Amino acid sequence: MTAFDPRPAAEALLGRRGAGEVAGPLPAPIAPRDAAEAAAVQHAMAAARGVLPVGGFKIGATGARMQAFLDIDHPCAGFMAAADIHAAPVSLPFAAFRAPQIECELAVRLGRDLPVGPCSLDAARAAIGTLFAAIEIVENRYGPPPVGDVKAVGLPTVIADQFYHAAAVIGAPPADWRALDLRAIEGRAEIAGTVRNSGRGAELQGDPLKGLAWLAESPLAAAFGGLRAGQVILLGSVIPSIALDGPSTVRIVFDDLPEVSLRLT
Repeated sequence: MTAFDPRPAAEALLGRRGAGEVAGPLPAPIAPRDAAEAAAVQHAMAAARGVLPVGGFKIGATGARMQAFLDIDHPCAGFMAAADIHAAPVSLPFAAFRAPQIECELAVRLGRDLPVGPCSLDAARAAIGTLFAAIEIVENRYGPPPVGDVKAVGLPTVIADQFYHAAAVIGAPPADWRALDLRAIEGRAEIAGTVRNSGRGAELQGDPLKGLAWLAESPLAAAFGGLRAGQVILLGSVIPSIALDGPSTVRIVFDDLPEVSLRLT
């Protein structure tokens, strides 16, 4: 069997983004068939964009409600370019995003490298430098709202396209995140001053740090040579994505964490 070349899929996906086209199914000869090939496409995409080394990774579908929302039963992940990670508060143009939605996230910045391979919760926790609240801006690039036609496009292709990622906004860390009960911590999403949804850290596989351990063992981490100190990792949204109809203000508040604010103009 001919070895999979990820570059044609990466070029096709980037071309569709640039043209503002819906990312329908890729031609079978170039489409990724599994998570490992999707990860290889992501690395080729990052190389083509000139964003290596990447600023971090987002983990998606780590919560039961989010998995139901996306109709999948396991986490998925995508790389984040450093230029797409913004410190709160920040203003960004609404028109820069395609059908944007926002997510209420817990996130970390690694204080040490996490090599590829089996990773315990203790090892994941030890690798964290700081923890903070975050907003992820995700895009539906795959068809009808809210999440597109994933079955028609193919989940490996959606993963290859950074699994909906568009941008991230990160907050400041608390004085001592290790003293917090991350399973009990509650996060709330406010849109234009109105609380739209809330959820607790336990929504993320029972423990938010399980996602980080999962990522360290994933094909995506392998494709990028492991997780590196200084990278930002979004651990997942404690609520399903919230669609935005136009310019608005977004505020994410987790108990005992500095808030994160975003203005889309």
